[in-house]
Amino acid sequence: MSEVDIQSVKQRFGIISRSEAMERAIAVAVRVAPTSLSVLVTGESGVGKEFFPQIIHAYSSRKHNKYIAVNCGAIPEGTIDSELFGHEKGAFTGAGEARKGYFEEADGGTIFLDEVGELPLATQVKLLRVLQSGEFLRVGSATVQKTNVRVVAATNNDLTKAIENGRFREDLYYRLNTVPISVPPLRERKDDIPLLFRKFAADVSAQYGMPVVRLSDEARQMLMNYYWRGNVRQLKNVTEQISALEQAREISAATLSKYLTTAGASTPTMRLESSMGGEDYSTERELLYKILFDMRSDINDLKRMLSELMHGHAHHAQPMQREVVGLLPSSAVEDAADFAESEEVEDVPHRELTKADVQREQILKALRNNKGRRRDAARELFMSERTLYRRIKDLGINEDDI
Repeated sequence: MSEVDIQSVKQRFGIISRSEAMERAIAVAVRVAPTSLSVLVTGESGVGKEFFPQIIHAYSSRKHNKYIAVNCGAIPEGTIDSELFGHEKGAFTGAGEARKGYFEEADGGTIFLDEVGELPLATQVKLLRVLQSGEFLRVGSATVQKTNVRVVAATNNDLTKAIENGRFREDLYYRLNTVPISVPPLRERKDDIPLLFRKFAADVSAQYGMPVVRLSDEARQMLMNYYWRGNVRQLKNVTEQISALEQAREISAATLSKYLTTAGASTPTMRLESSMGGEDYSTERELLYKILFDMRSDINDLKRMLSELMHGHAHHAQPMQREVVGLLPSSAVEDAADFAESEEVEDVPHRELTKADVQREQILKALRNNKGRRRDAARELFMSERTLYRRIKDLGINEDDI
C-alpha cells in the first residue's frame, strides 16, 4: 500500500500513529482482507488490537454482512458453547427456547474472537471444526449446521507457552495463525504518546466544555519515557483524570508524576537471572517484592546481631559487626538496646523468592485493594477474569488468604 492509502485507513478508523511497526500491521490487515484466511492478532492488553478485525472486515467482500465481536474471556465457561454455537430448547436448565449462536448469526460475515487464548479446551475442539469444515452443532442438537464465517482472533497471551502447558491446542493455533499481525506496545511507539495525549485531552475538552490541558516540555518527556504497562487504554485513563481534576491547564512534570505513580508501577523489563539466583524478574514490581523479602531477612539478622551485642556477647560478633556498632552514636546504640530488649528475634529461614511467590503477592494485593471483587482485581492486573480465576486456582489462593 502507498503511504496515502495507509493514512486514509488510519483516518477512517481513528488510529493515531506514526509508528512504522503500526503502519506495517495496518498494511498486512488491508492486504489479507480480500481473502478468507484466518488472522491472529497478537499484542499486549490495551494496544488497540480491536481495530484490525474491523479493518479486515471493512476491506473484504463481507463488508455488507454482519461483524460480531466476542470477548471470550468475559463469557463463563459453562455458557460459552451456547453463546458461540447456539442451543436447542431444553438443552440445559434455563434454555426455554432455541437460540442462534454467534457463528450462526455471523454467517456470511466476520467474527472477531478476542482473548481467544481463554477458550476452554472442549470449545477449542468445536472451533477447530468450524475452521476446518464450517460445521458446528448447537448445544443439545445432533443436527450438523454449516456456516461461512471469516474468523479473526486476538490474544495478549503467549499461545506457544499455552500449548506447552496444555492449555491451548497446537492444531487450532496453526489454523488461527494463518496470517499473523503483531501490534506493538505503546512504549515502542514513543512518538505516538504525545499525539494520543492531545487527542484524548481534546476529546475530554469537547465533551465537557473545558479548556484543553497541555504538557510542559519536561512533562512531555516524562510521558514518553513512562513504561505504559496498560498501553493506550492506560494513557487515556491518565489523560482523562488530569483533564478532570487539575485546575491548571498546563501540566508540569511534578503534577504529571502524581498520576503516573497512581496509574501503576513503571515497569521496564529487567533480566536479573544471574544476580537473582536464576529467577527472571520481568517487572519492577516483582523486583520490589524480591528486595522486600530479602530486607525482612536482613532486618532479622540485624536484630539478632544487636541482641547479642547488647547482652554482652560482643566477643562473638564479627569484626565488621563490632565496627558498625562502634560507628553508631551512643543514643542510637541505647535505642537499639531497648529495641533488642523489647522485640522478639524472629528466626526466618532465607529462601529465594520464586515467580509463583511474586504472582501470588500481586494477586492477593489486587484482591485486597478491591475487597475481593475479582472483576476489579483482574482489571487492576491487566488480565481477563478467566485468567485470574485460573491463577487463583493454580496458586492455591482461597478466601481466608484475602
